[in-house]
Amino acid sequence: MKKILGLVAIMTIATTAFTYAQSKTDVALNQVLTAYYDVKNALATDKKDLAIEKVKVLSAKVNAVNHKDLPADQHKVFMEQAAIIKSKSAQLAGSNDIKTQRKAFEGISYAMIKTLKGLKFNSQTVYVQHCPMAKASWLNEKENIENPYYGSMMFDCGDVSETIKSN
Repeated sequence: MKKILGLVAIMTIATTAFTYAQSKTDVALNQVLTAYYDVKNALATDKKDLAIEKVKVLSAKVNAVNHKDLPADQHKVFMEQAAIIKSKSAQLAGSNDIKTQRKAFEGISYAMIKTLKGLKFNSQTVYVQHCPMAKASWLNEKENIENPYYGSMMFDCGDVSETIKSN
């Protein structure tokens, strides 16, 4: 009987520790998503200097994720996409040309979409939006279109291609 109770206690502690670690990771990933939205919003409003500032925050948030607590399959997705996000973030931060920034943001967006779908961490509904003119997609925290690829030229160009409900 003592062995069974001991085993149950160990399993409970292990499960609780894993759930706690996973929730901490989810919190960090949601901070990455919020930082991503800040970059998207800067580009959608044609603020290239703000985009540079915000993409540096995004890169720092990606670095802060405790990815070691992720299950193996999710860890692989995160590591692959995090490398792309950081590389494209450096490209965006290194340019004062908004067209170049927007092209780099396209790479960030596709990596974020793959990360979100692979890890399912979003605490709020996320809208995958697509601009047919740019032939590119992005994530938005709002259902209304805010096009980061054309900004004020075509602010509301695009459509919602997918809705990802919160977890």
